Amino acid sequence: MKKYFIFYTIILVSFVVSSCKNKDAFTLSGTVTNPGSLKKIYLLAADSATVAVVDSTNLSDQGTFQFKHVAPYANLYKLRVGGSIFDLIAKNGDAIDFSTNLTDNSHAYKISGSDDSEKIKEFNKISNFYGEKNAKITQEYQDKAQAIGKESDSLIKIYLPMFQRNIKDYSTEILKFVNANKNSLAGFYAATSLEEGKFEPHLIAYADDIKSSFKDNPGVQKFIKQMMDLKPVSVGHKAPDFTIAGVDGKPIKLADYKGKYVMLDFWASWCAPCRQENPNVVKQYAVFKPLGFNILGISLDQDKAKWEQAIAADKLTWSHGSDLKNFEGPTERLFHIEAIPSNFIIDPNGVIVAKNVTGTDLEEFLNKTFNKSQQIVKIK
Repeated sequence: MKKYFIFYTIILVSFVVSSCKNKDAFTLSGTVTNPGSLKKIYLLAADSATVAVVDSTNLSDQGTFQFKHVAPYANLYKLRVGGSIFDLIAKNGDAIDFSTNLTDNSHAYKISGSDDSEKIKEFNKISNFYGEKNAKITQEYQDKAQAIGKESDSLIKIYLPMFQRNIKDYSTEILKFVNANKNSLAGFYAATSLEEGKFEPHLIAYADDIKSSFKDNPGVQKFIKQMMDLKPVSVGHKAPDFTIAGVDGKPIKLADYKGKYVMLDFWASWCAPCRQENPNVVKQYAVFKPLGFNILGISLDQDKAKWEQAIAADKLTWSHGSDLKNFEGPTERLFHIEAIPSNFIIDPNGVIVAKNVTGTDLEEFLNKTFNKSQQIVKIK
């Protein structure tokens, strides 16, 4: 009889604890060890564009604090404890416990009561690991450049590949994390840390996977819409046809390049990165034009004279067109151009096979593409 009494007591206590949870808000209880002169703790909410303070509370003499906050939807929040920021994900009904020691230089902390908060902690661990490696590489380069008193091409050749390799390793780990946490908001925040230009296909696939999730979170829904808008002009899709006015005013159609490889190169005379990339594009065009590579330059200039001057100055000998409407031109809107330089390589079947490839990546892509196409021609 005693055994059953204990069992039912446990059930009753569990029910009471559960029923005491506030379903209309979340609670965040914290302990700060060695707070020093710290008096106030701040709670911040993050959305897709901003981070803002939504509440604050005093730290007790015992180093404890508590927040009770209404969350319209599960969201990313941040605790500002002195000079340190700690991430958590919370939703109404959560009872979260937090603790940290302000004298710990590693800014370690414990959090419970929210599985997503544990996962965002895991993401931050990955991010911090590679961030520290980047900082170390950058510092080593700067120290050596300072020692010789100038920027050095030989040093850049050593350290730039190290930096790029570290970024690649970070991205690989983040993609693994995202794929393992598709049902968690932590996976979403990790996904949005990736460079959109390079990982667009992965981000579109991820957006497809979470379309039915997080429907009340505006940041997630904005991301999904953005990716779905990009999907029709992403790699693997047929490029939409368009007509644009050439330098001479005559219409140029994408359909004019049917059966050919063509790169749509979005640029402008006022765009410094575009002008810096132009010599590389000129170089690749000279090599691959005889093999069937075409370019259609599409300028976002509004001043036709400056556009024509830049074409001549940079020796851009391929065809050019412009809506002369900056980012608001119909062609720019059709391809969702939000930054330049931007490019799309379209194969003879009209399918987008590459996007936003520049520098050595462009050369590598063209080498692979035209070596392969030439082999197919020989076999035929």
